[in-house]
Amino acid sequence: MRDIFEDIFQNQPLDPMEAARRNTRPNQRARFYTRAEVAAIGGEESTGFSVLLDGKPVRTPARRLLAAPVRSLAEAIAAEWMAQERVVDPAAMPLTRLANAVIDGVASAPRPVAAEIERYIGNDLLFYRAPEPEELVVRQRRHWDPVLDWARDVLGARFVLAEGLMPVRQSPEAITAVAARVPAGASVTDHWRLGAISVVTSLTGSALLALALADGRLNADDVWAAAHVDEDWNMQLWGGDELALGQRAFRLTEMQAAATVLALLR
Repeated sequence: MRDIFEDIFQNQPLDPMEAARRNTRPNQRARFYTRAEVAAIGGEESTGFSVLLDGKPVRTPARRLLAAPVRSLAEAIAAEWMAQERVVDPAAMPLTRLANAVIDGVASAPRPVAAEIERYIGNDLLFYRAPEPEELVVRQRRHWDPVLDWARDVLGARFVLAEGLMPVRQSPEAITAVAARVPAGASVTDHWRLGAISVVTSLTGSALLALALADGRLNADDVWAAAHVDEDWNMQLWGGDELALGQRAFRLTEMQAAATVLALLR
């Protein structure tokens, strides 16, 4: 089984944009198991739930146990394995890829992942508004202003908006207030939440959208729509490119996997 995971899941990146590029031609191997299920680790004093294939524990590419902190999440990962038919296709297994990244990467070095999310806060997508046309301006306000209102009213963070792409300097106090919501604990649950928030931040260009999703302020559909206001506007005017639409569909599966993690850990 070790060779299987080295072949098909080795070096799967946490960055969803890089994952999209790599998985245009993913490695695939024939399905080699009959059933996928979960089992508690540690018996009655369970410390998590591992994924089993035909009763044998699954290992990540770094040879760590593929396990989740709650049963429902482990079952969702196992369901991905059961959904594979003749071949095991990593492109169709976003939860497993995210699990590998969390277990092999985030858990051993959470601080750099948190720091990368925090770097987005000062230059968040939601700060930069179109001066025109009016319909686009209205769409941005409708999708983005409620998130900024949440940041102000709940997090105590007031941000400055700008038109166009010229950088705008945000107050350290506002950035610190939002950064305090980035998971910083040493628990397994925090590592999973941090990994999921990192994926959403990278996909959307917005730490605020990712944290609003983590807090249950927005659902995945809300976040996806907010992140693609400008892109959807341009597609409405000029149409969509087939390759770009395919990559967008792949990114959506990444978003849905991260949203699943956050929802099941909430």
